[in-house]
Amino acid sequence: MEGNLTNSSLQTETVTLGNGCFWCTEAIFQKLKGVLNVKSGYSGGHTEHPDYKMVCTGTTGHAECLNIIYNPSIISFRDLLKVFWETHDPTSLNKQGEDIGTQYRSVIFFHNTDQKNIAEQYIKELNESGIYQSKIVTTLEKFSIFYEAEDYHQNYYNLNGHNPYCQIVIRPKVEKFIKKYADKLRNN
Repeated sequence: MEGNLTNSSLQTETVTLGNGCFWCTEAIFQKLKGVLNVKSGYSGGHTEHPDYKMVCTGTTGHAECLNIIYNPSIISFRDLLKVFWETHDPTSLNKQGEDIGTQYRSVIFFHNTDQKNIAEQYIKELNESGIYQSKIVTTLEKFSIFYEAEDYHQNYYNLNGHNPYCQIVIRPKVEKFIKKYADKLRNN
């Protein structure tokens, strides 16, 4: 779908990002103006048609990630990366909070050379800025295929907000994000 016209006035692009547990960041990207669709899933591995149980073993090579379709005339790739950097720890190798393993790695699956170049430049800027005490460990991997996660993973926070994990782990992230990015949120 990337770069193709989906109707006469809407051009879309796709970005695939791994920043830990997809439950924890899906709700954040869903709230952004210009983001048309967010799917949780798996990418970057060698196992065909993985499922959650397989990916959790850490042996498939896949990362939990989000496949995000967006309108670049409303939100830029760089703006999406800004949200990406600020909603997880890009200096933590194969670990986000209590989630440990390569399936939780910080990764940008670039879909084209422009995305790769922008991400490389952004990583360089962040490392030089000293914002983080450690160097960025986010990897850049060429996108090849995205496997959509099981239905019960999709829209997880919005459908399961009462769940203790959502209340303790996800809700504070979403609330912090909403305060910081009020001007970038959709109206609905």
